[in-house]
Amino acid sequence: MPSPSLTDLTDRARDIFRLVVEGYLDSGHPVGSKALSAGRGVNLSPASIRSVLAELEGLGLLAAPHTSAGRMPTESGLRLFVDAMMQVGEPSEHERNAIERGLTSAGPIEHALEQASTLLSDLSGAAGIVMVPKHEPRLAQVRLMRIAPGRALAVLVGEDGAVENRLFDTTPDDAPLEQAANYLQARMGGRTLSEAATVVAAEIAGGKSALDAASADLVSRGLAVWSEDASRRPVLIVRGQAKLLDEAALGDVERVRSLLEELESREAVARLLDRAREAEAMRIFIGSENRLFSLSGSSVIAAPYRDREGRVVGVLGVIGPTRLNYARVVPMVDFTARSLGKFFG
Repeated sequence: MPSPSLTDLTDRARDIFRLVVEGYLDSGHPVGSKALSAGRGVNLSPASIRSVLAELEGLGLLAAPHTSAGRMPTESGLRLFVDAMMQVGEPSEHERNAIERGLTSAGPIEHALEQASTLLSDLSGAAGIVMVPKHEPRLAQVRLMRIAPGRALAVLVGEDGAVENRLFDTTPDDAPLEQAANYLQARMGGRTLSEAATVVAAEIAGGKSALDAASADLVSRGLAVWSEDASRRPVLIVRGQAKLLDEAALGDVERVRSLLEELESREAVARLLDRAREAEAMRIFIGSENRLFSLSGSSVIAAPYRDREGRVVGVLGVIGPTRLNYARVVPMVDFTARSLGKFFG
């Protein structure tokens, strides 16, 4: 059955639904008819309220965790609330000041990214996540050294002084290694690995390289491994995982285990965040809407951050239980993303 839309609800049902969702997101507990009748804005008897609650439950928007308990929104109900009813403003003055004070320009860019993740965690009470921009340094020097039969070590020195060692497979013959190293050194200076791979592949394919067959094979296989490794590795900063283990989570050992395992899969989390990068807009994933966090029932609020030219360079956000205060966290994530952009020229 398709999820109901807001137009499927009467005015009375909308009001009751909104109060249940807001009460649940505020307290984390199901909301009962007595609490609704005692609150402001509902001029109905408990019996009439129970009738509306049953109607909303029948539509799949609310659920009762226990027979005697009140109602809480389902994932479909949360999605309807977020998309059609939630009112989003600006972060509070306290939140804006905390974000602006926390994001200082002193130190390397990685420090600002770590601060952004920590700030989001502290302010939201959930886990803060930041995906670092994919960055390939330009190379100043390349050295190849054989370390065992069939194995070689590439020492890559970046123009920024960074040094990285990578192992790769070779043929048992030592002869082509020196020729391959000289060829790479001549072609890779001032280029990233991806750029160098493109140039070298074109030269070899066009017969323009001075390499013999063995050296050309060595260069092609080595560059393919290095370039792919550099471009695919996600760099993810996660802060505040312990805050995800709330009272409700601690009562469900299986959910705790699932959540921690999901967060350990950094590459999978990065792929999820890439969906916000590709959309170039705020994304909200609720519970089982994303396969990664379906077992733990967690939600993700993610937004891309941009450089001063408006280009998307990374993604940041919050991971927490589905009862996140979306109306408060969404503007907080958006403001942090906009504030972080000033660090990227």
